[in-house]
Amino acid sequence: MNDDRPVLLETRGTCLHLTLNRPRALNALSHTMVRLLDEALSHAEQDESIGSVLLSGAGDRGLCAGGDIRALHDDARASGRASLEFWRDEYRLNARIARFPKPYIALMDGIVMGGGVGVSAHSGIRVVTERSRVAMPETAIGFVPDVGGTRLLASALGELGTHLALTGRSVGAADAVLCGLADHHVPARLLPALIEALGEPAGQDVSVAGIVQRFATEPPAGELAAQRDWIDSCYAADRVEEILRQLRESGVPAAEAAADELLTKSPLALKVTLAAVRRAARLDSLEAVLDQEFRVSSRAFEHPDFVEGVRARIIDKDNEPQWKPGSLAEVDDQEVARFFAPLGPGEQELGLAPDPTHTPVDEGQAG
Repeated sequence: MNDDRPVLLETRGTCLHLTLNRPRALNALSHTMVRLLDEALSHAEQDESIGSVLLSGAGDRGLCAGGDIRALHDDARASGRASLEFWRDEYRLNARIARFPKPYIALMDGIVMGGGVGVSAHSGIRVVTERSRVAMPETAIGFVPDVGGTRLLASALGELGTHLALTGRSVGAADAVLCGLADHHVPARLLPALIEALGEPAGQDVSVAGIVQRFATEPPAGELAAQRDWIDSCYAADRVEEILRQLRESGVPAAEAAADELLTKSPLALKVTLAAVRRAARLDSLEAVLDQEFRVSSRAFEHPDFVEGVRARIIDKDNEPQWKPGSLAEVDDQEVARFFAPLGPGEQELGLAPDPTHTPVDEGQAG
C-alpha cells in the first residue's frame, strides 16, 4: 500500500530521514509540505536522540521541482493572498535550514529547481549526482529568483551566478559544485548505500561529513569552467541592456546564444533579477536577503507577467508569452525600484533580519 503523506519521516539510528513524497508532481512543495518540514526540523533540533537530518525526494526524477506553480498561478489570477503566506513560511524554513545546528544532508538528485534549491542548497552537506539538474528558472515565467537563491547566485564565482540567474539555465553536478550550490558528487547508484550508512551507528571519530566523503567521487565534467572568460566579462555590467550588448559583441557563439535566450524572458523580471542579485551581494545575511526577496516576490505576484509566464510556459505551453512591458527599453527604473521598496500599509514584512527595512549601502541602480 502506497503512503500518500506528502512528507515521510523515518528515523534510522540517529538520523531523521525526511522524504518529499509527491513524485508525480516532481515533489513540488505545497504549503502543507513546508509546514511539515518545519515541524520536523523543530522537533529534531530539540530531540537529543537525533544527530542528523537527511532530505531526499521520492521517485527517481528529482528532489523537488520547486513550489506548486499552478496553485500560485491560480491564486494570482484570483487576486488571492495565500501565496504570500506560503512564501512567508517557506522563506522562514529556508532560514531555519541554513542555521540548523545539526548536520543536514540534502540529496540533490535529479531535478532541483526553485523551492527545491531553497530546501537543499542552504544545508551544510549538499550532495549531487550525475543526474542532477539544478536551476533557478524564474525569469522564464515572469518571476524573480527567491528562497535565498539571489544570495547563493551572488556568491558564485565571478559572474556565473548572474548568468544563471538571468538565463535560468540548469547545471549539472560539476557546475553546481563550481557555483557553490553543492559540495559533493555521489553516483546515483550509491545513494541507497549512503542512506544506509548515515543511519548506522558511527564511531566517535567518524563524522557525518566523513561518511558522505567516503561515497564521493569526481563528477562528470561540467561546462562553465571553460566559459568563465566570456561570462565574467559580459555579465559584469549593472544594466541588462549592456550585458546583452557585450554578449552580442563578444564573438563567442555560446555568448550569442545566451543573448538570444535572454530575449525570451520577461524584460521586467530580467531587470529586477539583476538588481536583486547585485543588492543581495551587499546584504550581510541570508535573513536580510530573504526579507528583500519577500518584498520582490510580493510585487512580482501582483504583476501580470507572472500569470502570463505560467500560462505560456506551463499551462498552455505555447511558449509565446506576451510580456508587459514588451522590451527592456520600456522598463522604467522607478518600476524596478518599486519591487525593493518597503511593503505598504496593510502588508506585513517578512522580518527575519533585525531591521527588515534595511537596504544595501552604496546602492547603484541595477536594472
